[in-house]
Amino acid sequence: MRRPLAALVCSLLLLLLFLLPFTGGGAPAAASTGRTPPAVPRLTDDLGRVLTLRGWNVEDKTHRGEQALSAITERHFRDLRAQGFGFARLLVFWDDLEPVRGRYSERYLDRIERILDWARKHRVQVVIDAHQDVFGPAFGHRGIPAWATRTDGLPFTPHPDDWFAEYFEPAVQRAFTHLYEDADLRRAQARMWRVLAERFGGHPAVLGYDLVNEPMGELREGEDLATAARRIERDQLTPMYNRLADAVRSVDDDSRLFVEPTPIVGEGVPTGLGRIHDPKVVYAPHFYNAAMEAGADYDPAAGWIESYEAAVTEYPRRYGVPVVVGEWGPLNTSLPNMGRFYRDALASMGRYGSGWAGYVWCYGGGYCALDESGRFRVNKERTVAPYAPAVAGAVREERWDAERGAYRLAYEARGPHPTELSLPPAERGWRVTVTGGVRIGDRVFARPGARVEVRVNRR
Repeated sequence: MRRPLAALVCSLLLLLLFLLPFTGGGAPAAASTGRTPPAVPRLTDDLGRVLTLRGWNVEDKTHRGEQALSAITERHFRDLRAQGFGFARLLVFWDDLEPVRGRYSERYLDRIERILDWARKHRVQVVIDAHQDVFGPAFGHRGIPAWATRTDGLPFTPHPDDWFAEYFEPAVQRAFTHLYEDADLRRAQARMWRVLAERFGGHPAVLGYDLVNEPMGELREGEDLATAARRIERDQLTPMYNRLADAVRSVDDDSRLFVEPTPIVGEGVPTGLGRIHDPKVVYAPHFYNAAMEAGADYDPAAGWIESYEAAVTEYPRRYGVPVVVGEWGPLNTSLPNMGRFYRDALASMGRYGSGWAGYVWCYGGGYCALDESGRFRVNKERTVAPYAPAVAGAVREERWDAERGAYRLAYEARGPHPTELSLPPAERGWRVTVTGGVRIGDRVFARPGARVEVRVNRR
């Protein structure tokens, strides 16, 4: 989700208008049931280790056709790993993969494979994201091909200063309805995913697939935005995800399936998604606030993060699936309260999530994490910290104190496999102490049942 700083006024007003009855400026009060709500489960690997994914989105939205994906280089993955990140969400576009109906671009598939090879070389796990912005090229963006765009002749007016408002144009909304409901488009979308999963399911860098980025839909007359979002999620997204899961599983049994709600969850509205009938589902909401995307500074007193956390944890608690935030990070990180935002946001995602991918790993201005010389832009360096990508046991405590430069991991070891550590660059290096186990490089080995404590401190 990328929005210009100058506008989004239309989108913001729409959200405020429709959501005012549903949000109270703070975390919703939990119903008193006398029972502790179930914990959000953690993501685990095939060895049973508890996983933490930390990384960034990697994209090329500029180049198409012959030049598609050419802006992504090996440097992206080398620099990610050098900063301690081991995760990337790679944006791919259906309109580049299948520009003509039924004809898939081998050049595009080869370029995706080259990127995955770089990721493997630098030990970065990748989620392949079927990305769309405002549906696709029929409306001047990327995503679903023009040949798969049906509008019934409804109007579309561009909003060059506020592209998110284009989601509310009648033609765009109707195009989503046809994608969800037309039998031939359903089959085409499933075939597209079979092509991707068959080609890349066995690639060692591939962790999983994000089945569609920020899905939207069509509002009905008299419907407010929150009610529409829950209906779309329940009646259209849930069956779509189950169809696409079946398509992927016909060629790939192992990779994880990342499913997203509509972006309205960012305003503290719990999703209406139903159960996705697959054992390897990951819930992958995005973490954006409309006011901040429109250029406002973070307001800790507004309670937005608390409201978001309450909303976003309802689905994974109910269905017992882990959470990985697929996109997050405001455009203007130099505002006075942005340091506080990063502290609060990282703490929040650490309470319920198995990881996150910031937006976006590139070199320049806008949302880029790094400037042209490769240095972190203001406050984005706060995403860098020691952590454990894989813990071979039951985690009792994991904590990072950024002010003191101190990390602590405590767990009860299970199984013969090692716990893995990620230590980013530090001016004077890190001092690592391990009790209850033995450290060899970036791995910690311990006997099953041992109480292990890992402490990492700046020298």
